[in-house]
Amino acid sequence: MAVPGLFEVKMILNSSQLKALQQRNDEELRKGQYAKHGYPAHTIRDLLQTVDSVKREKKKWKKLAQERGQALKAISEIAGNANGKENGDS
Repeated sequence: MAVPGLFEVKMILNSSQLKALQQRNDEELRKGQYAKHGYPAHTIRDLLQTVDSVKREKKKWKKLAQERGQALKAISEIAGNANGKENGDS
């Protein structure tokens, strides 16, 4: 049973914005104890890793859906050919 919206992820930030955020966050993480007080560097790092994981999952499921579509098309063609032979078509 499919869950509506399970893999419907809409990116609010584009790739260049995500990259800029990651670079700034990496700079804050490198500063260590001298980083800005209250800057949630570890939380941002975790969120960016989650975004990357979701992107990879989305790509994997998209590829799987394409392969499934190709397999269903091949099965449909085989079944159509088999039905045609049974009915005397050739």
